[in-house]
Amino acid sequence: MHICPFSGVITGTLTITDYKLFFSSTEVCDVISMVTNQTVCLWSVLICVSHSELDLLLWPLSPPSGASGYFSVCVIPCRCFVFLSQPLFAFKYQEQFPVDGWKVYDPAAEYRRQGLPNESWTISRMNNTYELCDTYPSVLVIPKNFTEEDMKQVALFRAKRRVPVLSWIHPESQATIVRCSQPLVGPLDRRCKEDERLLQIIMDANAQSHKLTIFDARQSNIAVTNKTKDAGYESESFYPNIELNFLEIPRIHVMRESLRKLTDVICPTIDEGHWHSAVDQTHWLEYIRLLLAGAAKIADKLESGKTSVVVHCGDGWDRTAQLTSLSMLMLDGFYRTLRGFQVLVEKEWISFGHKFSTRVGHGDEDHGNMERSPQFVQFVDCVWQMTRQFPAAFEFNELYLITVLDHLYSCLFGTFLCNSEQERGAKEVQAKTVSLWSYINSQPEDFINPFYVDYQNHVLYPSVSSRHLELWTSYYARWNPCMRPQVLGSRQRRNVNGQNTWL
Repeated sequence: MHICPFSGVITGTLTITDYKLFFSSTEVCDVISMVTNQTVCLWSVLICVSHSELDLLLWPLSPPSGASGYFSVCVIPCRCFVFLSQPLFAFKYQEQFPVDGWKVYDPAAEYRRQGLPNESWTISRMNNTYELCDTYPSVLVIPKNFTEEDMKQVALFRAKRRVPVLSWIHPESQATIVRCSQPLVGPLDRRCKEDERLLQIIMDANAQSHKLTIFDARQSNIAVTNKTKDAGYESESFYPNIELNFLEIPRIHVMRESLRKLTDVICPTIDEGHWHSAVDQTHWLEYIRLLLAGAAKIADKLESGKTSVVVHCGDGWDRTAQLTSLSMLMLDGFYRTLRGFQVLVEKEWISFGHKFSTRVGHGDEDHGNMERSPQFVQFVDCVWQMTRQFPAAFEFNELYLITVLDHLYSCLFGTFLCNSEQERGAKEVQAKTVSLWSYINSQPEDFINPFYVDYQNHVLYPSVSSRHLELWTSYYARWNPCMRPQVLGSRQRRNVNGQNTWL
């Protein structure tokens, strides 16, 4: 017996496998979903990041042929489960696909696509053993005339040793997007001559401009506070021709709380009379706006200003990844293709050490862990906002984005496991798990946008006004029957003579 928040008491059968459990019933329930092993999908995201007692509500099951009612699973309290010390299910999943998704991203090939190396930049293997920075990839692009010894000094001056390295270069102006972490200047305004010279070399590598713009994703008051903790930001007095801009994007804890509030608005019931004000009070769309606005400023600085930029937040693996990947998506049409988007995610998020394991909480029994936060969900939400404004500019459809987010939490694939490239190598993730891209690229027709037009040489500048942004209800509220679109289809349930049947 199950008590559904929408339909009341329902009787049925609970089936448990080594990966998922689902509750089946012939009685009517407007919510169709299932729960998978190792904690997992959309509603685990929406709730586990905020509550100490996790509730799960996951994706729909299709009814078997001849079924006269719904297969249904509603909210199931995760505190009912006993978590065992066992490998994540991705290491047990042995499905075979005709395409090997692990071959999607080849860093050397991607940098060659960008026209690298060139007279100013080289592809370096100095981090091959991860001694320079254990959260960076082994392949980096750095200025050609900067020595390894000098880079080691810079690593000591940057948080988590995350030194300035190239992410993207403009094919015409040679202006670059460089990413790193905050400098460790401290309250005494420490200096590092190697770091100052590195940023000067990065600026000089672009002959179109004699300035370098630093986009610090943090709120300015937080950056100032960090100086008292031996961190901080670049001083325009010590870095000639540097322009420093704070993008005022809040920290991970604020984002987690915002998503918790959004969850409360959507589930289990919706207050129709206060829907818009309730959504507004979560500030979720305001934070989406800040991310898009920051990325648009970065893209415009490269495209219109022909100026190189350095992007960082605190440690350089959360807001930095959001901003670099979104600005690259605006600037480079390749990343707006089905496979190009996979390269973008593999490069800017996975290889550059976004802490997926920590932020998502795979295998972590502590559902109240304060390090969990929906940074990658926010990024994909921003991408969805762009697809709404430029419906023909992206080769992939909405299902593609939802599938990526579903498997961010499903533990079915190895793509989003671990916190760094070094950790994934040590755990042999590529050898022992299946890539999400294997699944997607084996059936690309399911994820293709039929209206796609190749705008590869067009820069996209999305409107960042609040009135042009909308809540992604088909993702966040897809399990709430009150939010489900009323579209006739072959599988839609309809009331006929008082009976609920499948059409």
